[in-house]
Formats: sequence, C-alpha cells, structure tokens
Amino acid sequence: MRTPLAALPFALAATLAQAAAPSATPVVLHCGHLLDTTNGKLLGATTVIAEGSRIKEVRSGRADVPGARVIDLGEATCLPGLIDSHTHLTSETSPTGFTDQFRWNTADYAIRSTVYARRTLEAGFTTVRNLGDGANASIALRNAINAGIVPGPRIFSAGGAIGSTGGHADDTDGYRADLQGDPHAKDGIINGADDAWKAVRQHYKDGADLIKIMPSGGVLDESSSVDNAQLTLEEIKAVVAAAHDYGFTVAAHAHGAEAIRRAVLGGVDSIEHGTFMSDADLKLLKEHGTWYVPTISAGKYVADKAGVPGYYPPQVAAKAKQVGPLIQATAARAYKAGVRIAFGTDAAVYPHGQNAKEFAYMVEAGMPPMYALQAATTHAAELLKKSQDLGSVEAGKLADVIAVAGNPLEDIARMQQVDFVMKDGVVYKQDGHATSP
Repeated sequence: MRTPLAALPFALAATLAQAAAPSATPVVLHCGHLLDTTNGKLLGATTVIAEGSRIKEVRSGRADVPGARVIDLGEATCLPGLIDSHTHLTSETSPTGFTDQFRWNTADYAIRSTVYARRTLEAGFTTVRNLGDGANASIALRNAINAGIVPGPRIFSAGGAIGSTGGHADDTDGYRADLQGDPHAKDGIINGADDAWKAVRQHYKDGADLIKIMPSGGVLDESSSVDNAQLTLEEIKAVVAAAHDYGFTVAAHAHGAEAIRRAVLGGVDSIEHGTFMSDADLKLLKEHGTWYVPTISAGKYVADKAGVPGYYPPQVAAKAKQVGPLIQATAARAYKAGVRIAFGTDAAVYPHGQNAKEFAYMVEAGMPPMYALQAATTHAAELLKKSQDLGSVEAGKLADVIAVAGNPLEDIARMQQVDFVMKDGVVYKQDGHATSP
C-alpha cells in the first residue's frame, strides 16, 4: 500500500522518531577505562549497562549480560556525555553574518541549526544550554530533538536574551533609523522593573527553560562599548525575582566589572565571559556561590578574526581585539580564587563542533585536566540543577556516555576526537562514524 504524498512528511517523522528511540534490549558497553567524575578518579575496565534511556548498572571489569547488545569499546576511556553551558545553536560565525540577517528568514536559521545540532552531538556534547536566539528558533529545535525528528543534544533554551534599549540584546543596534523600531518587553528589551517582569513572563509563555540577561555591553553588536553597565541593579533583581517565581535560573552575559557586580548582587546563577572581572568581583562570586562560565574559545576566536580585514564591522573588530586576549587570564584568576567554574564555549562565535578545544584552553589556564572535565560534567549538571540525571556515569542517570581513545587526563586534546556517542540510550556515533538515528 502506498503512502499518500501529503502524508509522507508525517510518515518520515514517525520513522525518524522510532529510530531515535532507546532500544528495549539492554545495551552493554565494555570500556577500557571509565572516568569517575563524581570522585575524580580514572577507573579501569568497566561495564556500563543501559536499559531504555537510563543506566541500569555499572560494574567493574568486563561483565556478560545474556541477551544484551554488546558494544566493545576496547581500551577506550568512557566518560559521561559532555555539557556545554553556553551555546547558540541557531547561528554560526561568518564574514557575511551581519548582512545575512537582512536576507535570511527565520526558516533559514532553523534549517541550518539542525546541522549545527548534529555536529555538537557528534563532538560528544549530549546536553547544552542555549543562551540566546532569534524568534525562539532554539525552542523549536529543542522540541524537534525531543520528539526524535532530528538528532542533537538535549537543549535547555533561554529563548531570546533580555537586555536594555541599545544594549547587547537589542538586535537593531547599527540599523538605520527607519528599521530600528522600538523593541520592548515582548521582544526582550526592558527599561524598568515592570518591563522585566513582563519579559520573563513572556519567556515562560514561549516555553523557555531559563533566562539569559545582558547587563553589560558585548563584542558582536555594533554599539561602542563592550563593558559598560546596561541594566540597573533594580532591573536585574526584578528579572531574577520573576525568573525564580517561574522556576528559571538566570545566566548573565557580563564583561565589565560593574555589570558583574550588579549581576551577582542581583542574584543571578551564572556569569558568562566575565572578561574584566576585578578581584572584588571574584570575591563576590565566591561569597554568593555564583557560577562562572569563561567561554575562552570565543575570546580566542574573535581575537583571531579581528585581524582578518572585513570579517567583522570595524566597531566589532575593535572590541574583539580588546576582549579576546583577556578571557583566558580571567579564567585562570577565577580558578585560583576558588570560584565555581562550569564549562561553556559560546559556540556559534566559532564553528560548531569544535567545543572540546575549550578543554585545552582551560588546562593552559592552569586548571587540572580532571577539573576541566568535571566542569563539563558534574559542575555543569549542578549549574543546570540536573545532577540527578546528568554529569556522571551512574545507575539511575540518563544513558549519556561517550568514549575517546587513550587517557584524556594525560592528553586533554584527545577530547577533540570523540569516537563513540550515546545519548538517552541511543547510539549516534560508533568507531568514529555517525550512525543512523
């Protein structure tokens, strides 16, 4: 019997969803080593047994499980699926990026996002926080991934970022006057505490998972400052109060010291970038238990591209040269100060799929390899408030397991070549090659 033409898209979607569903047959992984991220140890030969979307059991040695599907990973090291706490899966850096926005429709960005999502997953990142998009495209991407329509990481989406008129969240910066309009709270642009409450409630209505605010200037907009404070303390407190009413955490893009101070005092959960963080700011983060997500990869990439004529508009290139070289040193100071650090890269500022370069940059900054790996597992899971499901390979947690050749504690660059990826009990990559789901 032929499927009617009009029904083909629905039939295809159902087939893809079925392919991405976890198998009823237990899956047994034989690992040469297992990175115990909870206790900070590298274990020897280990058997991981997944049943459905969760890990049923973890056994020492190579155990046999009758009737199970066995995947022998040889001497590879197994790790929990990685978490990138700062991504933008619906866009990607390009020398035409600033003009594409006048030619591309939302659908163009959305279709490309499915490619970026798969690249990210195949790089071993099974979970991401998506901190800012346009037209809530990452919420649609999240829903499609959750439905099994397209492969990708588990997404916690902030929808669009919240900021002030003319600030880093105002996408109309640099537009000519007749195109600027007057973005308001429904668009994430706030000017006062009342607007803040409305913007957060709109995000709840839109289906966001968390809130992203822009209390300071940024690099990739066409305004003049990268570090000036752009939200008042009262506005930040209002966003946080509203967010916590709706069960949201709040991530704060903040380069400048004053913006960081206001964000921490305002109660945000994490500081992103933190370029010009002062010693007083570091002390404040530690006192309040605020997380820091450095995004060293983004700093290095923009600094490099700022030297390429025409890659960025002149105003952006000038800010990139100012900020880019500093973030790694700030991360080093934060680690030495005992600030809680979660792994994040600002993916999209550099090409998607290269997220694991951040590990090498963190180690260069003085962080031990185990700490860097915990930043992308147990620390990031805690930031997400999902430690019960993510961050380690343990019985009862989601069956997110990756594997790399050799020992990443001896050579952190091995994290840039992930050979095996399982998410929710479904294998997406094996022997270095993508599989069918």
